[in-house]
Amino acid sequence: MKLQGKNKTVVQLVSVVLLMGSLAWASVPLYDLFCRVTGFGGVTGVADAGSDVILDQTVKIRFDASKARDFPWSFKPVVHEMDLKIGETGLAFYEAYNPTDRPVAGTASYNVAPYAAGGFFTKIDCFCFEMQVLQPGERVQMPVTFYVDPEIVDDREGKFVHTITLSYTFHETDLPEEQASLSSDTTTTNVN
Repeated sequence: MKLQGKNKTVVQLVSVVLLMGSLAWASVPLYDLFCRVTGFGGVTGVADAGSDVILDQTVKIRFDASKARDFPWSFKPVVHEMDLKIGETGLAFYEAYNPTDRPVAGTASYNVAPYAAGGFFTKIDCFCFEMQVLQPGERVQMPVTFYVDPEIVDDREGKFVHTITLSYTFHETDLPEEQASLSSDTTTTNVN
């Protein structure tokens, strides 16, 4: 009898550990899905085209740029703010410069503040959708196309939003293999 009780306890403990591990593994994608659907945490929406409705009300859009510690690029918005009609398609540019003597890959994470505006800020196209690779000494202007969904004026919190800040933070990413091998081939060629 004691052996069956111990086996049952072991099976229950292993089940609890597996359940907790599964929940921990699934928590990040589920939280990301929740944020994308609700706009919670300043996560934006994504659309294939601009809004069909443009209101006479305007909203001020501010642009912010930062980079992770030890990330070598310089990174800044070209224009720091713009006024836009709600529903109107906006186009803004961020400038990045790689001052190093090596190719550097980066990925941008983003956020919208205040959080109440996140679900209504919709990106059509953005440099943040893909990894960016800058060659040594390269300077680029990267576009983001967006609009503020007109439904914001009917939202109980969103209707009080008059200024929205779009923030990007660049983080270094491993170079894709084909570019890393080209970089090492160039280095080898230059050494010989």
